[in-house]
Amino acid sequence: MNLSEEQIERYSRHILLQDVGVEGQMKLLNAKVLIIGAGGLGAPAAMYLAAAGIGTIGIADKDKVDITNLQRQIIHFTKDINVSKVESAKEKMNLINPDVKVVTYNEFLMANNIREIIRGWDFIIDGTDSFASKFLINDACVLENIPFSHGGILRFDGQTMTIKPKESACYRCVFIKPPPADVVPTCSQAGVLGAIAGMLGTIQAAEALKFVTGVGTPLYNKLLSFDAKTMRFREVNFKKNKKCGVCSENAVITELKDEEQVACDLPAGN
Repeated sequence: MNLSEEQIERYSRHILLQDVGVEGQMKLLNAKVLIIGAGGLGAPAAMYLAAAGIGTIGIADKDKVDITNLQRQIIHFTKDINVSKVESAKEKMNLINPDVKVVTYNEFLMANNIREIIRGWDFIIDGTDSFASKFLINDACVLENIPFSHGGILRFDGQTMTIKPKESACYRCVFIKPPPADVVPTCSQAGVLGAIAGMLGTIQAAEALKFVTGVGTPLYNKLLSFDAKTMRFREVNFKKNKKCGVCSENAVITELKDEEQVACDLPAGN
Protein backbone atom coordinates (compact mmCIF):
# COMPACT_ATOMS: atom_id res chain seq x y z
CA MET A 1 0.00 0.00 0.00
CA ASN A 2 1.36 3.41 -1.01
CA LEU A 3 0.10 6.78 0.12
CA SER A 4 -1.84 8.73 -2.49
CA GLU A 5 -1.05 12.38 -3.17
CA GLU A 6 -4.17 13.36 -1.25
CA GLN A 7 -3.11 11.23 1.74
CA ILE A 8 0.38 12.70 1.70
CA GLU A 9 -1.19 16.14 1.91
CA ARG A 10 -3.80 15.14 4.51
CA TYR A 11 -1.25 13.55 6.82
CA SER A 12 1.62 15.93 6.02
CA ARG A 13 1.99 17.14 9.61
CA HIS A 14 2.44 13.57 10.78
CA ILE A 15 4.84 12.78 7.96
CA LEU A 16 6.95 15.81 8.87
CA LEU A 17 7.52 14.37 12.33
CA GLN A 18 10.87 12.58 12.33
CA ASP A 19 9.54 9.94 14.73
CA VAL A 20 6.50 9.21 12.55
CA GLY A 21 7.16 9.87 8.87
CA VAL A 22 5.64 7.85 6.05
CA GLU A 23 6.35 4.56 7.80
CA GLY A 24 4.52 5.64 10.93
CA GLN A 25 1.57 6.91 8.94
CA MET A 26 1.36 3.60 7.14
CA LYS A 27 1.21 1.87 10.53
CA LEU A 28 -1.70 4.10 11.49
CA LEU A 29 -3.55 3.37 8.25
CA ASN A 30 -3.11 -0.37 8.80
CA ALA A 31 -4.13 -0.28 12.48
CA LYS A 32 -7.38 -1.37 14.11
CA VAL A 33 -8.52 0.43 17.27
CA LEU A 34 -11.76 -0.29 19.12
CA ILE A 35 -13.41 2.39 21.29
CA ILE A 36 -15.83 1.08 23.89
CA GLY A 37 -18.23 3.88 24.79
CA ALA A 38 -19.24 6.71 22.44
CA GLY A 39 -19.57 9.20 25.27
CA GLY A 40 -17.43 11.89 26.84
CA LEU A 41 -14.13 10.02 26.48
CA GLY A 42 -14.92 8.07 23.35
CA ALA A 43 -16.09 11.18 21.47
CA PRO A 44 -12.78 13.11 21.35
CA ALA A 45 -10.81 9.87 21.07
CA ALA A 46 -12.84 8.84 18.01
CA MET A 47 -12.44 12.20 16.31
CA TYR A 48 -8.68 12.36 16.83
CA LEU A 49 -8.11 8.75 15.79
CA ALA A 50 -10.19 9.28 12.66
CA ALA A 51 -8.35 12.50 11.85
CA ALA A 52 -5.02 10.74 12.40
CA GLY A 53 -5.86 8.09 9.83
CA ILE A 54 -6.34 4.97 11.93
CA GLY A 55 -7.47 2.63 9.17
CA THR A 56 -10.21 0.76 11.02
CA ILE A 57 -11.96 2.15 14.08
CA GLY A 58 -14.59 0.25 16.01
CA ILE A 59 -17.14 2.03 18.18
CA ALA A 60 -19.35 0.17 20.66
CA ASP A 61 -22.29 1.67 22.55
CA LYS A 62 -25.94 0.70 22.91
CA ASP A 63 -27.25 4.14 23.90
CA LYS A 64 -29.02 6.83 21.91
CA VAL A 65 -27.95 10.47 22.09
CA ASP A 66 -29.60 12.39 24.91
CA ILE A 67 -29.67 16.16 25.37
CA THR A 68 -27.67 15.81 28.60
CA ASN A 69 -24.82 14.22 26.60
CA LEU A 70 -24.22 17.31 24.48
CA GLN A 71 -22.42 19.23 27.25
CA ARG A 72 -19.36 16.99 26.85
CA GLN A 73 -19.85 14.34 24.13
CA ILE A 74 -18.67 16.54 21.28
CA ILE A 75 -19.07 13.98 18.50
CA HIS A 76 -22.86 14.25 18.86
CA PHE A 77 -24.86 17.30 17.72
CA THR A 78 -28.30 18.60 18.67
CA LYS A 79 -29.75 17.04 15.51
CA ASP A 80 -28.58 13.62 16.76
CA ILE A 81 -30.83 13.51 19.83
CA ASN A 82 -32.54 10.08 19.93
CA VAL A 83 -30.15 8.77 17.25
CA SER A 84 -27.97 5.74 17.96
CA LYS A 85 -24.66 6.96 19.39
CA VAL A 86 -22.60 4.65 17.22
CA GLU A 87 -24.30 5.85 14.04
CA SER A 88 -23.94 9.47 15.11
CA ALA A 89 -20.25 8.89 15.83
CA LYS A 90 -19.68 7.06 12.55
CA GLU A 91 -21.17 9.95 10.58
CA LYS A 92 -18.78 12.52 12.11
CA MET A 93 -15.74 10.24 11.82
CA ASN A 94 -16.37 9.68 8.12
CA LEU A 95 -17.01 13.38 7.59
CA ILE A 96 -13.63 14.29 9.05
CA ASN A 97 -11.84 11.47 7.22
CA PRO A 98 -13.40 9.27 4.50
CA ASP A 99 -10.23 7.10 4.57
CA VAL A 100 -11.41 5.52 7.80
CA LYS A 101 -13.46 2.34 7.97
CA VAL A 102 -15.83 2.55 10.94
CA VAL A 103 -17.22 -0.65 12.44
CA THR A 104 -20.20 -0.15 14.76
CA TYR A 105 -21.42 -2.33 17.61
CA ASN A 106 -24.86 -1.13 18.69
CA GLU A 107 -25.01 -3.50 21.63
CA PHE A 108 -24.10 -3.91 25.26
CA LEU A 109 -20.69 -5.51 25.84
CA MET A 110 -21.23 -8.19 28.42
CA ALA A 111 -19.37 -11.22 29.72
CA ASN A 112 -20.97 -13.44 27.08
CA ASN A 113 -19.91 -11.38 24.04
CA ILE A 114 -17.02 -9.07 24.84
CA ARG A 115 -14.19 -11.49 24.08
CA GLU A 116 -15.57 -12.23 20.63
CA ILE A 117 -16.04 -8.53 19.89
CA ILE A 118 -12.58 -7.35 21.03
CA ARG A 119 -10.70 -10.24 19.43
CA GLY A 120 -8.58 -9.11 16.47
CA TRP A 121 -8.28 -5.44 17.45
CA ASP A 122 -4.78 -4.00 17.97
CA PHE A 123 -5.67 -1.61 20.78
CA ILE A 124 -8.76 -0.76 22.81
CA ILE A 125 -9.87 2.48 24.44
CA ASP A 126 -12.11 2.13 27.49
CA GLY A 127 -14.47 5.10 27.43
CA THR A 128 -17.11 3.57 29.68
CA ASP A 129 -18.42 5.07 32.90
CA SER A 130 -19.19 2.13 35.17
CA PHE A 131 -16.85 0.16 37.37
CA ALA A 132 -18.46 -3.07 36.19
CA SER A 133 -17.61 -2.26 32.56
CA LYS A 134 -14.07 -1.21 33.40
CA PHE A 135 -13.27 -4.42 35.25
CA LEU A 136 -14.93 -6.46 32.50
CA ILE A 137 -12.87 -4.71 29.80
CA ASN A 138 -9.68 -5.16 31.80
CA ASP A 139 -10.26 -8.85 32.38
CA ALA A 140 -11.28 -9.49 28.77
CA CYS A 141 -8.25 -7.64 27.40
CA VAL A 142 -5.90 -9.50 29.73
CA LEU A 143 -7.39 -12.86 28.74
CA GLU A 144 -7.21 -11.94 25.04
CA ASN A 145 -3.77 -10.27 25.39
CA ILE A 146 -4.89 -6.95 23.88
CA PRO A 147 -3.36 -3.63 25.06
CA PHE A 148 -5.82 -0.96 26.15
CA SER A 149 -6.23 2.49 27.68
CA HIS A 150 -8.28 2.96 30.84
CA GLY A 151 -9.90 6.32 31.51
CA GLY A 152 -12.30 7.77 34.07
CA ILE A 153 -13.67 11.23 34.91
CA LEU A 154 -15.77 12.80 37.66
CA ARG A 155 -16.41 16.42 38.64
CA PHE A 156 -13.10 18.19 37.79
CA ASP A 157 -10.87 15.11 37.91
CA GLY A 158 -9.59 12.57 35.42
CA GLN A 159 -7.35 9.51 35.50
CA THR A 160 -5.86 7.17 32.94
CA MET A 161 -3.40 4.33 32.56
CA THR A 162 -2.35 2.10 29.69
CA ILE A 163 -2.18 -1.65 30.12
CA LYS A 164 -0.12 -4.11 28.13
CA PRO A 165 -1.08 -7.63 29.24
CA LYS A 166 1.77 -9.90 30.37
CA GLU A 167 4.12 -6.93 30.67
CA SER A 168 2.50 -4.19 32.74
CA ALA A 169 0.25 -3.91 35.76
CA CYS A 170 -3.43 -4.18 34.85
CA TYR A 171 -6.41 -2.21 36.14
CA ARG A 172 -7.22 -4.97 38.62
CA CYS A 173 -3.63 -4.91 39.93
CA VAL A 174 -4.30 -1.36 41.11
CA PHE A 175 -7.97 -1.37 42.09
CA ILE A 176 -8.51 -5.12 42.80
CA LYS A 177 -12.33 -5.14 42.62
CA PRO A 178 -15.30 -2.81 42.02
CA PRO A 179 -16.39 -0.69 45.00
CA PRO A 180 -19.76 -1.37 46.65
CA ALA A 181 -22.77 0.35 45.13
CA ASP A 182 -23.37 3.96 46.25
CA VAL A 183 -19.86 4.39 47.69
CA VAL A 184 -18.65 6.49 44.74
CA PRO A 185 -21.07 9.14 43.38
CA THR A 186 -22.03 8.98 39.72
CA CYS A 187 -21.72 11.76 37.15
CA SER A 188 -25.48 12.33 37.29
CA GLN A 189 -25.17 12.77 41.06
CA ALA A 190 -21.93 14.75 41.28
CA GLY A 191 -21.60 16.31 37.82
CA VAL A 192 -18.63 16.60 35.49
CA LEU A 193 -16.98 19.55 33.77
CA GLY A 194 -17.42 18.93 30.05
CA ALA A 195 -13.91 19.91 29.02
CA ILE A 196 -12.48 17.26 31.37
CA ALA A 197 -13.81 14.59 29.02
CA GLY A 198 -11.98 16.24 26.13
CA MET A 199 -8.73 16.41 28.08
CA LEU A 200 -8.76 12.76 29.05
CA GLY A 201 -10.18 11.36 25.83
CA THR A 202 -7.45 13.16 23.92
CA ILE A 203 -4.78 11.63 26.17
CA GLN A 204 -6.27 8.21 25.49
CA ALA A 205 -6.15 8.87 21.75
CA ALA A 206 -2.50 9.89 22.07
CA GLU A 207 -1.74 6.65 23.91
CA ALA A 208 -3.31 4.67 21.06
CA LEU A 209 -1.30 6.57 18.45
CA LYS A 210 1.91 6.09 20.44
CA PHE A 211 1.26 2.36 20.73
CA VAL A 212 0.54 1.92 17.03
CA THR A 213 3.54 3.92 15.82
CA GLY A 214 5.93 2.74 18.55
CA VAL A 215 6.77 6.36 19.37
CA GLY A 216 7.37 7.43 22.96
CA THR A 217 6.57 5.65 26.20
CA PRO A 218 2.97 4.66 26.96
CA LEU A 219 1.56 4.98 30.46
CA TYR A 220 2.53 1.45 31.46
CA ASN A 221 2.69 0.85 35.23
CA LYS A 222 1.60 4.45 35.78
CA LEU A 223 -1.67 6.06 36.79
CA LEU A 224 -1.86 9.62 35.49
CA SER A 225 -4.43 11.81 37.23
CA PHE A 226 -5.26 15.47 37.08
CA ASP A 227 -7.35 18.08 38.89
CA ALA A 228 -8.57 20.69 36.42
CA LYS A 229 -9.35 23.17 39.19
CA THR A 230 -5.65 23.62 39.86
CA MET A 231 -4.49 22.11 36.54
CA ARG A 232 -2.12 19.86 38.44
CA PHE A 233 -1.12 16.48 37.07
CA ARG A 234 0.10 13.60 39.22
CA GLU A 235 1.75 10.36 38.18
CA VAL A 236 1.79 7.32 40.47
CA ASN A 237 3.94 4.30 39.63
CA PHE A 238 2.69 0.75 40.11
CA LYS A 239 4.05 -2.76 39.75
CA LYS A 240 2.25 -5.91 38.74
CA ASN A 241 0.35 -7.30 41.71
CA LYS A 242 1.66 -10.80 42.37
CA LYS A 243 -1.77 -11.68 43.77
CA CYS A 244 -3.81 -10.12 40.95
CA GLY A 245 -6.88 -12.18 40.25
CA VAL A 246 -6.54 -12.00 36.47
CA CYS A 247 -2.93 -11.36 35.42
CA SER A 248 -0.78 -13.05 38.08
CA GLU A 249 0.75 -16.51 37.79
CA ASN A 250 -1.91 -17.78 40.18
CA ALA A 251 -4.85 -15.97 38.57
CA VAL A 252 -8.26 -17.25 39.60
CA ILE A 253 -10.23 -15.34 36.97
CA THR A 254 -10.30 -17.50 33.87
CA GLU A 255 -13.88 -16.79 32.84
CA LEU A 256 -15.70 -13.47 32.70
CA LYS A 257 -18.71 -12.45 34.73
CA ASP A 258 -20.91 -9.37 34.82
CA GLU A 259 -20.71 -7.21 37.94
CA GLU A 260 -23.48 -4.92 39.16
CA GLN A 261 -23.60 -1.80 36.99
CA VAL A 262 -23.13 1.52 38.80
CA ALA A 263 -22.75 4.44 36.42
CA CYS A 264 -23.96 7.83 35.16
CA ASP A 265 -26.41 7.00 32.39
CA LEU A 266 -26.22 3.24 32.22
CA PRO A 267 -24.38 1.97 30.32
CA ALA A 268 -23.29 4.98 28.27
CA GLY A 269 -19.83 6.45 28.09
CA ASN A 270 -18.59 9.08 30.55
